[in-house]
Amino acid sequence: MVTSGTVRHAPVDHAPAEDARLAATLRITEIFHSLQGETSRTGLPTVFIRLTGCPLRCGYCDTAYAFTGGSTQTVASALAAAALYGTRYVTVTGGEPLAQKSCHALLTALCDRAYSVSLETSGAIDVSAVDPRVSRILDIKTPGSGEVAKNVWENLEYLTERDEIKFVLCDETDYVWAKEQIARRELAGICPVLLSPAYGDLDAAMLAGWILRDRLDVRMQTQLHKLLWGEQRGR
Repeated sequence: MVTSGTVRHAPVDHAPAEDARLAATLRITEIFHSLQGETSRTGLPTVFIRLTGCPLRCGYCDTAYAFTGGSTQTVASALAAAALYGTRYVTVTGGEPLAQKSCHALLTALCDRAYSVSLETSGAIDVSAVDPRVSRILDIKTPGSGEVAKNVWENLEYLTERDEIKFVLCDETDYVWAKEQIARRELAGICPVLLSPAYGDLDAAMLAGWILRDRLDVRMQTQLHKLLWGEQRGR
């Protein structure tokens, strides 16, 4: 329960499995506190844990600085850093966080401490082993991303209503393709579907017009953090 802005974490049993999770190491680019800029959690004060590395090279990527570098940290140190901000919302992102095996240990440890956890993943890596308490934000790659061939469509089988599917759209061709996938794969019946204009590529008002015209059962989103702070790192 959260009262007066303070997070009260559930007690943790430091059994051997828990000790192993806390000792697991990750390559982390940054940990920062900001407003969630996307998904149904838009506007919520959130701690972001950005892991280093990604096997994809999307043309519109805005976090290329996370491809390399970072620092090696234990799950325990990441938890300590997250706790400093006193918020119940944590997003694990990248890069591609699931490219690091210890990401699963981090996600479980966060859930065990009563955080509300979301995972931003490209969908190019199997999500079936992700802790079921985590909200998986699955980013399906469009033709305009340059990485459409990397989509692991089997991931859709593991999604539940607590997860979300996201399409970042570069142009009208991407929109038409996404609309076809939504209909053919009945995505809106799985979980909420998000359509987002690629920053600097697709006009948001134009995308809004297409969605209204076609009466799509989706949520349109823009990137709130970019409206507030532009492409400033760590915001």
